[in-house]
Amino acid sequence: MGKLYLVPTPIGNLEDMTLRAIRVLKEVDLILAEDTRTSGKLLHHFEIGTPMKSHHMHNEHKMVDFLVGKLKVGEHIALISDAGTPAISDPGFLLTRACVEAGVEVECLPGATAFVPALVNSGLPNDKFVFEGFLPVKKGRQTRLKLLAEEPRTIIFYESPHKLVKTLGNFVDYFGAERPVSVSRELTKLYEETVRGTAEEVLKHFTEKPPKGEIVIIVGGNK
Repeated sequence: MGKLYLVPTPIGNLEDMTLRAIRVLKEVDLILAEDTRTSGKLLHHFEIGTPMKSHHMHNEHKMVDFLVGKLKVGEHIALISDAGTPAISDPGFLLTRACVEAGVEVECLPGATAFVPALVNSGLPNDKFVFEGFLPVKKGRQTRLKLLAEEPRTIIFYESPHKLVKTLGNFVDYFGAERPVSVSRELTKLYEETVRGTAEEVLKHFTEKPPKGEIVIIVGGNK
């Protein structure tokens, strides 16, 4: 029987690719990539010639049985996302669950993920935290914010740049203007930036300076 490898890829800086990740991607029979164009550049850089197949949120349900079948007959498959660790706000959970249920071995390599450096460099308590990922866009958003307003642990969110100001405004409304917030963007890249302050202060900063790039928001828990 084959094995499914979950392989993290750099979130920006190619130097964060591990030697083990390169070896595994060279040795497997197939690489599942969220976007083969994006991953193709990464594979080319590290001289990895393994065949790729698209595996993303729009086709992962349809592919699960097919992929488990390939693993059962001895093929080794690696799953990567465009950046970071698979299954963290990216495809990966469905296939992993199906493999576990089918008795197929799953191995996840350690490596890059955006929320860990954002949490550690926020200066907010990191002994206990909760990962929320992306908030609901419409349905259920207010309900979720009201619930999280009482959360005592540090909270981690992902957000897109064009929705950041709206989300920070929500934090002021639901969590309070003085709630501590840290926003990290473009982690590991040339223009990496972390802005820390109260929710109101951070909202003012990004209202005046519209953000670009991938964003992680760290919010202090309710005291």
